[in-house]
Amino acid sequence: MLKRFKELTKGNLFRNIFTVATGAAGAQAITMLASPFITRLYGPEAFGVLGAFLALVMVLSPIAALCYPIAIVLPRQDSEAKKIAQLSALLALTLAFVITLLLLVAGETIVHWLGLEAIYAFVLFIPLAMFFSALHQILQQWLIRKKQFKVTAKVAFMQSAIVNSAKVGFGWFNPVAAVLIVIATLAHALHAVMLFVGAKATLASQAVDDNSNAGIWVLAKKYYDFPLFRAPQALINAVSLSLPVLMLMSFFGPAAAGFYALAKTILAMPANLLGKAVADVFYPRITEAANNGENVAALLRKATWALAGVGVLPFALIVVAGPWLFGFVFGAEWTVSGEYARWMALWLYAGFLNRPSVAAIATLSLQGFFLCYEIVSVLLRAAALVAGFMLFNSDVIAVMLFSLVSVALNVFLIGFTFIKAAAVEQRTR
Repeated sequence: MLKRFKELTKGNLFRNIFTVATGAAGAQAITMLASPFITRLYGPEAFGVLGAFLALVMVLSPIAALCYPIAIVLPRQDSEAKKIAQLSALLALTLAFVITLLLLVAGETIVHWLGLEAIYAFVLFIPLAMFFSALHQILQQWLIRKKQFKVTAKVAFMQSAIVNSAKVGFGWFNPVAAVLIVIATLAHALHAVMLFVGAKATLASQAVDDNSNAGIWVLAKKYYDFPLFRAPQALINAVSLSLPVLMLMSFFGPAAAGFYALAKTILAMPANLLGKAVADVFYPRITEAANNGENVAALLRKATWALAGVGVLPFALIVVAGPWLFGFVFGAEWTVSGEYARWMALWLYAGFLNRPSVAAIATLSLQGFFLCYEIVSVLLRAAALVAGFMLFNSDVIAVMLFSLVSVALNVFLIGFTFIKAAAVEQRTR
């Protein structure tokens, strides 16, 4: 494993990953430093309401532009990539408008049906956050295409500093869920604006070979597999990941949802620190490798093994000492969150390892498989949660079962992409 890790650290791939990870590290460090103050200001109930709101935003955000932003990296010509960006923005605006009308007409009925009455006052913030999140995705994918990793790193750090300062500052005077929700919505807008400022120079330039005359609807048809396969897959994945916080709130109340939301936020930090950096850099790199006839399977294995070595210690620490750590750092009332965290750490470690595999899905033409995988995943995860709630009447057991099922699913996905990448390599020899 050590040899494979050393191999990965050579060349531009590692340097780009390190650049993105450095920005993410600074952003996550600020979040970690601010979290003990934020948890003591707001409490589990406020976190639970925020968690349910963000869960709904998370469900809608991936499909806000029907996943076309992911395709921005793929065209050879910048002119096509820009038109895909325009298509994505138009779709996001349209869907946000439609959801706003739906919530105005039937918002109260929807939240009552979901058992989420606590967030009814904030439902109109959902399409706003969804639209800003889509703009964020579009601009980030453009910067990834242009390999402007320093820009994304700086923006991640600055956005985290501003958002966490706002949570602490406003929470000092008025520590309620409404403050957290307004800040969370504006955080998406701020991130999009800052990325746009960083991307202005590359957006204004036009490569000499950009002679594509394809219109945005021609490109929409060309990359049809993203709305047909990737958007439903992203929606189902978001639903499966949002199920715990939504069901915990519905069955056990805002405090249980708050415990889960904090555990997920803290445990996602290592994944966001390096896993997202790997995915952002690896996606264009593996696309380039496939186009140039390089060994895609070897590249995929190296990235995965390197992540396995990097992530094992921090996740193992949470498994061993999660309840004590959460109680000590965030306050005694958050010990239950640590109980959740020790099981969630197993799942998130497996999810951390699958980042290169997920990044390789489009390149390996596995969009259809990925959709089927997500359908099965959401059914199994939902079944695990229902078993915990209905059979054991225990929130901790529900989280445990959900996490163990998620581990198995992630291991299967990694193994399947390894096999497919090796098959592609054999065919191209």
